[in-house]
Amino acid sequence: MATNSYYKGQKVTVTALFKNSAGTLADPSAVYAQYQNPSNEETSLQYGVDDALGKSAVGTYYIDIDANESGTWYYRFYSTGTGQAASEGYFTIAESEF
Repeated sequence: MATNSYYKGQKVTVTALFKNSAGTLADPSAVYAQYQNPSNEETSLQYGVDDALGKSAVGTYYIDIDANESGTWYYRFYSTGTGQAASEGYFTIAESEF
């Protein structure tokens, strides 16, 4: 897992790269993403169904998260079918004096 720190109210973009067995970026059969805010509220997304899960290039998918709550946010990307894979990470949102 990788971690980064941001400020409350910032839009945080998290990205996943999907590669085939040769190590080349490739699109899986189906791509999903989930994220959880510090209050443990979860959001689940499916590429092609939910506009919030985007694709910027072959094998490169992303979500923009409106980080409006201080604490630790967790996210997960996974795919099914051809190119099945998964990755997870998290980032923190610092407390604000304002």
